[in-house]
Amino acid sequence: QVQLVESGGGLVQAGGSLRLSCAASGRTVSSYAVGWFRQAPGKEREFVAAISWSGGRTYYADSVKGRFTISRDNPKNTVYLQMNSLKPEDTAVYCCAVDSARPYYDYPVRVAALYDSWGQGTQVTVSS
Repeated sequence: QVQLVESGGGLVQAGGSLRLSCAASGRTVSSYAVGWFRQAPGKEREFVAAISWSGGRTYYADSVKGRFTISRDNPKNTVYLQMNSLKPEDTAVYCCAVDSARPYYDYPVRVAALYDSWGQGTQVTVSS
């Protein structure tokens, strides 16, 4: 069983940047796609970004495309989410998740239900 710990959240003004980290332990995640999801108060969890096991393919929600960048460092067993030009509507708890059912799959999925390991999340608050 893999454990995921997110970090890097905080309070930032609109237009600012944050870099989230998702550190995995217990087993390597280098063979699996990893996704970032977020959930704002009173809203459903939504897909933010995903990266294939090799890092060669990335997907983004339309709402963050061009502002967020997902990347991974497999030797460090860590995935990152660089968030630039933050907006108040980006305020949410951000969680990372691993899709261990599809090793070496080059097309990361965007559906939360297909991810089987989740972190606790890190709060991101963007003030206007």
